[in-house]
Amino acid sequence: MKSTVKKFGIYSSTLLIILFSFSFLIEDYMNYTISEVFGYVSIILALSVIYFGIKSYRDTINNKTLKFSKGLKIGLLISVFTALTFGLINVVYTLFINPDFTTEYYNHSIETFRETLSDADFQAKLIELESQREIFGNPFFNFFLMALTVFIIGFIISVISSLILQRKSK
Repeated sequence: MKSTVKKFGIYSSTLLIILFSFSFLIEDYMNYTISEVFGYVSIILALSVIYFGIKSYRDTINNKTLKFSKGLKIGLLISVFTALTFGLINVVYTLFINPDFTTEYYNHSIETFRETLSDADFQAKLIELESQREIFGNPFFNFFLMALTVFIIGFIISVISSLILQRKSK
């Protein structure tokens, strides 16, 4: 199991790095909405490797049988690789590649809320954003939040993949 998790964890992380490197190259041509959609699609594509990791374990190592719990465990461990990679990518991006990202995104959010909310709702949202601004600018919090986001998506993909691939022994 360890070799499967390591192999497919590296595949998933590598795919994520490739997709996000590509997004960094074209980020000037994307607005925040498209960038966010591209980010989630990249995460889901990278985590789709979980299915293939569980299937590989079932078919080549475990005599074509798989308990749901074993598939889930493999999927979650692969998710950890990808989640840690995404957390690191995010920290590197916000600290070194685009250190102004947090401020730029904050300003974009304010403008979006100003255009879409009533004055009273906007003022309430502004107070909320101001209270959260410092914590979201913290690289450790960003790492944790981004890694957790990817892990939750990985959990969902692991459950679905394990349900699809489970096979009882004969």
